[in-house]
Amino acid sequence: MKLVKSLLLGSAAGLIAVGGAQAADLPVKAKAVEYVKICSLYGAGFYYIPGTDTCIKLGGYLRAEVALGTNSDFTLNQNVSTQGANGARNRLTNYYTARAREDLNIDTRTATEYGVVRTFFDGVFSWTTGNYVGTGSATGTTAYSGALATATTPGATTTSLFGSGGGSVNGTDGNTSAGSLGVYYAFIQFAGFTMGKAVSQFDAPWTNYPGNNFDGLVGGSGTVTGINQFSYTADFGQGITAAISLEDPTSYMQAGNLNMSGATASSVLGASYGSNAIGGSRSPNIVGQVRVDQAWGLFQASVAAKDNHVAYYGATEPTGHPDDKWGWAVQLALSIKNIPTGAGDVINIQGVYTDGATRYNFQNLAGSTYVMFGGSSTAYQSLGYASAPDTVFITGSSQETVKTWGFRGAYTHNWDPYWNTAIYGAYAQAQFGTLAKTTLCGAGGAGGGVIGAGFAGVTSCNPDFAIAQAGIITRWTPVKNLTFSADLAWTHLDQKYAGTVTPAALVPVPAKPVATYELKDQNSVVLLLRAQRNW
Repeated sequence: MKLVKSLLLGSAAGLIAVGGAQAADLPVKAKAVEYVKICSLYGAGFYYIPGTDTCIKLGGYLRAEVALGTNSDFTLNQNVSTQGANGARNRLTNYYTARAREDLNIDTRTATEYGVVRTFFDGVFSWTTGNYVGTGSATGTTAYSGALATATTPGATTTSLFGSGGGSVNGTDGNTSAGSLGVYYAFIQFAGFTMGKAVSQFDAPWTNYPGNNFDGLVGGSGTVTGINQFSYTADFGQGITAAISLEDPTSYMQAGNLNMSGATASSVLGASYGSNAIGGSRSPNIVGQVRVDQAWGLFQASVAAKDNHVAYYGATEPTGHPDDKWGWAVQLALSIKNIPTGAGDVINIQGVYTDGATRYNFQNLAGSTYVMFGGSSTAYQSLGYASAPDTVFITGSSQETVKTWGFRGAYTHNWDPYWNTAIYGAYAQAQFGTLAKTTLCGAGGAGGGVIGAGFAGVTSCNPDFAIAQAGIITRWTPVKNLTFSADLAWTHLDQKYAGTVTPAALVPVPAKPVATYELKDQNSVVLLLRAQRNW
C-alpha cells in the first residue's frame, strides 16, 4: 500500500512539474492584431496599406457584350464596321462578335511636403471572338483570325495569352488566341507633373464618349486608354487649369505619311494611296490645354503640334528624302450641366481642325481608312473607299499635308434614377491638296493620274470625303453599379468618286472578284449590347 501511494504521489509531482514547464513557455500576452484602417483623405474606398502612410484603392469592372454587324467588336486599329471582312458584306462577314472583359485598376496616394504622390495602373483581361478570312485559294479555303492575336489593339499594349499569331490551338477547332492582356494606364503624378501612360492633355474629359458606348466616333481626339507623356498641369483655383505636355505619337497618333509614287490602280481600291514611309521618332507631339471646370459645366481649348518625319524616297539612303513637315491641330470642347430637362442631364460637344495631324480628328479607334461594299443596279456591286493620312508626297517632292475638320456631341437625358437615354452624332471631313489630287486623278481631276489612267469608267475623281455618324443608346441600372445598355450606331461614307471601275486584279478585300463596281456612298449599322458590373 505504501508502495502504491508513493508511486501515485511521484506521478502527480511529475505531471505538475511538466505542466509548470509548459505554462512557462506560453507568452505572457498575445500580440495585438494590426487592423486595416480606412483612409478618408481621398474619398471612399481608400485604405492605408498596413505599416505605411500610403493609401490604396482597388477598382474595376467586369463586362460582357455582343456587337451585331461588326467583325471585331471595336477592338482593332480601325472602324471595324467599315473595313476588311465586315466591309466586304459577304459570307466572311460576322453577324455578331462577342467579348468578355475584366478591368482592374490600382490607385495609390501618399501625402508629402510637396503634395500628394499618386500612382495609377489600369489593366484589362479580354476574350474576344475572331473571324474567318479567305486565304485566296482556288478552293475557297478560309482561316480563323483571332481578334486580338496581335499586339495592335488600340489603346492597349496587347499580349496574346497563347503565343503570337492566329491559328487554332489544336489545329482543328478554331479556338485561337483571342485572349489578351492590355495595359491601359500606368502613370505617376507628383507636384503637378504626370509621367507615364495617361489620357492625352489634348482630349476632352469624355474622350470618345460624349454620351455613347460605340468606340468609333470621328470628330475629335480620343486616346481613351492612354498615351505616354510627360506633362505639367498648373491649377489657378476656381476650376481653372492649364497644361503643357510632351506626348509620344508612335502608337496612336500616326495616320500615315504616304509616298504616292507607290500607288497603283488596284491598291487604290483598297484605300491604299501609296507606300507608308513613316520614319523613326524624332520629336514628341507638343500639346497645350486650358480648362475651366465649374458647377455650370466645362470649357476646354487644346492645341497640338506634330512632326511628320519620313524615311527615304527609295530603299537606300542615297535616294534622298523629303524634309520634315510640322502638322497641327486645335480643339474646343464644351459641357453644359444643370439643364432644365432633368437632374443630371448634360450636353457635351466639341469641334476640331487639323492640318497634317489627322488622328486628332479621325481618332485611332475610328481609323481614317474605309473600304465598304453594297448593292448596285448597274454593276456587280457598289464600292466606296477613302483614306486620310497625315501627309502625302511623291519621289522628289516635299510633303503635302491633309487637312480635316469635324465635330461630335451628345445629349443625355435621365428618365429616372434607373434609366437614361443619349442621342449622339459626329461628322468629319478630309481635304487633299493639289499634289494628291493630281497624282490620283490628274490635273484638275479631269483624267489621268493613278485612278483616271487605270479605270476608264470613272466620271468624277476626287479623294476628298466625309464621314457622318448618328446613334442612340439607352441604359438601365436596376441596382447600383450594374448597367445594361443597347447602343445603335449608323455610319455614312460620303465619298466623292463617281462612275465605275473594273480592276485588272482581285480587289484587296476578302473574296472580292475581278468585276465591274459602281463607285457609290456606303452605310454601316452596328448594335452593341452590353452588361457591365463596376466595383
